[in-house]
Amino acid sequence: MPSSKPVKKIDSLSVRDFMNGYADHLKLELVAGKRGLRRVIREGSVNRPSLALTGFYRYFANKRLQVLGASEMTYLRSLDEDMQRKRLSKLIEHTIPCLVIARNYLPLPVMTEIAETRGLPILRTSMITMNFINAATLALDAAFAPSTTEHGTMMDIKGMGTLIRGSSGIGKSECALALIERGHSIVADDITRIRLLDERELIASSMELNQGHMECRGIGIINVGEMFGVRSIRPEKRIDLVVSLMELTPDANEDRTGLDQDYFTILGIDVPHIEIYVRPGRDIARIVEVASMVQALKRLGHDPAKEFNDRLIAKMAEKK
Repeated sequence: MPSSKPVKKIDSLSVRDFMNGYADHLKLELVAGKRGLRRVIREGSVNRPSLALTGFYRYFANKRLQVLGASEMTYLRSLDEDMQRKRLSKLIEHTIPCLVIARNYLPLPVMTEIAETRGLPILRTSMITMNFINAATLALDAAFAPSTTEHGTMMDIKGMGTLIRGSSGIGKSECALALIERGHSIVADDITRIRLLDERELIASSMELNQGHMECRGIGIINVGEMFGVRSIRPEKRIDLVVSLMELTPDANEDRTGLDQDYFTILGIDVPHIEIYVRPGRDIARIVEVASMVQALKRLGHDPAKEFNDRLIAKMAEKK
């Protein structure tokens, strides 16, 4: 079952927005080229221009954040001032978004001069080069990740990220509330934001405005953290299972064996999916909890329905 929600994807990120969003996390400060903050990063990754500084520009990733570590700075310092100017000018000609100097190295005087003249932002971080590259790559991957929203409640049920879907008023929030009372955690209520990381993992989170809050019909808005404690809230969680709450109709076809695995497609990723029909007397929260545990067993290689079916077939074969 595919999701028809619109997909949001950014193709570029200005250096200014990158600084505003990640300066504290990456310990960044602007040291030169302030008027160039409008330059844009067009690829969600990081590059070390070691070969480029020697004059080799074939396959140069000029759209990425350019990081200068100890080896690059030591090499530049080994050159005379004219050669430094030549190499740095050539680098800037390839329309790079900015330079980041790691390990709190001071920029060379020539570097600062060219940055101010050409409008190239130079940033500095106290982080070790590889640590910065790892952290910046994760940050950029998150910033450039395709995203969408789903009308549903996202729960963390004993480590299994479970997205509970269904039509308005069918009981998603009531189900989530019962799960929270049993010690599970809520990620998002009503509107769940979903990002695709590394083209393989779906990460769900809440909108900033309603994080930690739920709407309960007849009661109104409640603060989950204040009522149930901080353990009842999670900022984000990977989606492992999608549960759709359905209204029971005369022609409903409920799965009685669990042998056939259905999938729900979000951002091109197929997620295991089950349908649970709502009717009076059913403990929907308990059923959702068990469904999550069954999916956890399947991830570990244990499929209860398949194991029972195999035993049944073997028993029938013995009687022949």
